[in-house]
Amino acid sequence: MKENNNEIRSSSHSNYRCQYHIVFAPKYRRKEIYGQIKRDIGEILRKLCKQKDVVIMEAEACPDHIHMLVSIPPHISIAQFMGFLKGKSTLMIFDRHAHLKYKYGSRSFWCRGIM
Repeated sequence: MKENNNEIRSSSHSNYRCQYHIVFAPKYRRKEIYGQIKRDIGEILRKLCKQKDVVIMEAEACPDHIHMLVSIPPHISIAQFMGFLKGKSTLMIFDRHAHLKYKYGSRSFWCRGIM
């Protein structure tokens, strides 16, 4: 979903434009994001963003990382959102692609921290 980058969004008590460029990668920078897995990851990320009322302005899935430009409501911190996104998407990815569980022993698909 593309949206005007300069659009000011509003909630019940505020107007805001909280945009973040986030980059995150699979653990060990494994090149897992291709083919059917790429489509599933895109679908999962869109679904999770919609649950939190986060607008994906632009996104790109590279073979070993993901770029997203998102607009996050001010009541959600970026750390809280990334914890939700990476945690829930890991469970959903392993649910759909069980064979990946064996490559990622600690049950975390995404790498930790800031790149």
